Formats: sequence, structure tokens, C-alpha cells
Amino acid sequence: MTTALVTGATAGLGAAFARALAAERRDLILVARDGDRLAATAKELTEKYSVQVEILPADLASDDGCARVEARLADADRPVELLVNNAGIGLRSGFVENSIADEERMLALNVRAVMRLTHAAVRSMLPRGHGDVLNVSSVAGFGPTAPGSTYSATKAWVITFSESVHLTLKHRGVRVIALCPGFVRTEFHQRAEIPTADIPDALWLDADDVVRDALADLRRGRPTSVPSVRYKVLGGIVRYAPRPIFLRVIGRAAKAVGRGRQN
Repeated sequence: MTTALVTGATAGLGAAFARALAAERRDLILVARDGDRLAATAKELTEKYSVQVEILPADLASDDGCARVEARLADADRPVELLVNNAGIGLRSGFVENSIADEERMLALNVRAVMRLTHAAVRSMLPRGHGDVLNVSSVAGFGPTAPGSTYSATKAWVITFSESVHLTLKHRGVRVIALCPGFVRTEFHQRAEIPTADIPDALWLDADDVVRDALADLRRGRPTSVPSVRYKVLGGIVRYAPRPIFLRVIGRAAKAVGRGRQN
């Protein structure tokens, strides 16, 4: 039985990944800050799927938290076959309105933790000649957004980073993929206090569907996964539209948002 490590595993996409992987009869290592929620999640998965579940409380925005998870990934006697880098945060306001402490925490969690854990995982996987890393990004990473400039930049980094490592390692048996969903019904927006009332129902995705598509794309050896036809189309428009035109559209959106904040 293989083992998967999932970060941000107690809610949203992380919890959906944990359920899907447990259903495949994989043993799990669950990482999150809240030890009590981790224990409750582990108990539920163990009882339902009869798998072994290890919990690892850690704040991945901190050096100590990353180091704890890196050590577990490097344990050659208990190999991890799949790393799911899901932990991440967004902020309600744009770059100027946010505190620099919040901006730095977002960078630490969305970028630095992904880099550190991927590095630890692939260095352990390469001698075995196999292993998988799935990094959760977003369609927001395909281009600038308004507001929220740092969030989209962190997700753009995850996409480019994952694609680069994928190209480097795919011939050595290690697969790396960036998952780029759109709006998913999870706790993410609520925790960040991001309003969602104006988002059309058609743009929302189900977390279990996103996870199913992501794991299928990983097994196909794809470098990126964009769930659902509608987001493949929207993501393609954002990613491949002529840059001057796209920036003009985003600039107008940013101006409209700015006027709305002043009223």
C-alpha cells in the first residue's frame, strides 16, 4: 500500500484529496495547523476506508513547520509516493490595502512552502525512480487579476515552477503537475472574507470533481490540470490572449473596483 502526504488536509480541496486517496486504499499523512481537526479527519478516514492515517500538525508559513514536513518526506524507511501541496491562502483586499505581514505570509505559504516540500519530496523519489507531486495552483495564475495582485502572482509561480520541474524529471520517473481550478465550493473564500455573492453559479466547481480530474491528469502525465470545459476555455483565453488587450481589460476592471471602493 502506497502513502500520500496532503497539506491543508482538513478542509476544501485538501479534504477532498484525502477522501479520494483513502478510497484508493492509500495510507495518508495529513498536514494542517489545527491538530484537533487533523485528529478528527484521521479518525473519520480510518473508520470509513480502513487505511493508516498519520497526522502532522505544522504551520507551513513557518520555517519550523516546513522543516517538520520535509523531514517526514525525506524518511527513506517510510517513503511517500505522492505529495499534494494544497495548503494556501488568499487575501480579501488588493496589494496596497493589505499589511506587509499578510503579504509575506501569503508568499511563505503559497510559494516558499511549495518549493521546499517539492524539493524534499523529489529528492527522496528520484533514487526510487518513481513518485508524484501535485501542486495546487489556480486559473488566477494564468494572468494578472484585480484586485489581489500578489495572489495571482503566487499561483503563476506555482504553474511555471511545476511545469519546469515536470520537464526536468518526467524522464526519470517522477511526475509533477499544477492543478489550476477556478472557483471551488470550499472554505477558502469564507476564511479570506472574500465576497462571493456576485459569482454566477455556473462558475462554481465541486471539490470532489476537481480532485477526480486532477488525479486523472496526473496519471496521464500532464504538466497542468484545468478542471471542466468552461475553465479550460476561460483559462485559455486568459493565458493566450494578446497581452496588450488582456492588460487593457484588467486595467479597466481594476479602475472599476477602485471606484467601487471609494463609493
